[in-house]
Amino acid sequence: MAIDQNLVPARSTRSTPLVFLTGAVVGILGGMIGLGGAEFRLPLLISLFGFAALSAVILNKAMSLVVVLVALPARMAAVPASEVAGHWPVAVNLLAGSLLGAWAGASWAVRMRSSSLYKVLAGLMVLMAAALVVTHTTTLGTLAMPLWAQVPSGVVAGFGIGVVAAIMGVAGGELLIPTIVLLFGLDIKTAGSLSLLVSLPTMLVAFARYSRDGSFAVLGANLRFTMILAGGSIAGAVLGGLLLGVFSDAVLIPVLAVILLVSATKIARHD
Repeated sequence: MAIDQNLVPARSTRSTPLVFLTGAVVGILGGMIGLGGAEFRLPLLISLFGFAALSAVILNKAMSLVVVLVALPARMAAVPASEVAGHWPVAVNLLAGSLLGAWAGASWAVRMRSSSLYKVLAGLMVLMAAALVVTHTTTLGTLAMPLWAQVPSGVVAGFGIGVVAAIMGVAGGELLIPTIVLLFGLDIKTAGSLSLLVSLPTMLVAFARYSRDGSFAVLGANLRFTMILAGGSIAGAVLGGLLLGVFSDAVLIPVLAVILLVSATKIARHD
């Protein structure tokens, strides 16, 4: 299958400081709200660095994977592994849907026309903006569903999250965390750790699907770029984590949501 319309060569003209700084800024934004920042990185890969839709998604997914691998042990230091392990049925429930969703999402992404993928990405960014506002400006309760309804709901929710994560190249924490809180009634900290455990295998499945169509060629062509941007993202995420709580959510979240909406508008109009 030809996918060259969605892939572009390495952006060798971009300076190392600019690439690293971009990753750091994205990491800081994500770290300040407890996320990896991939939703902010994606539009920059397209608009600033000139990657086409599918290339940007795959590069974003690779960097998201690196950030999750780094964040997981750090997260376990804050929330004991034994505490997280006690909720393994929740992770299994969501994975039952997210693994299938990741495969399906990646399959749809590689088959879409580039113009269609831009519009889908724009729509999903609007969804991320909404999820960001709801998660950080409201107190999430629990739906208190009976087990017979909770389990299939978890599978369906996991499937949808897997699709979104695969198509956007994100870890999916923006959707996983509120889902875990609402469906399973866990606290935010535990939900954050569980979301990483669900995200990791979900991303690996999406990678496996993307690799079948030669999509990984963009990683080989842009390996140096990817490593520098990922390094900046990790450094920024650490700094952003230290700044967590410095800025009021009442100010920070609306600003970040507007950034996502503006980016979505630009991507929807991208030619």
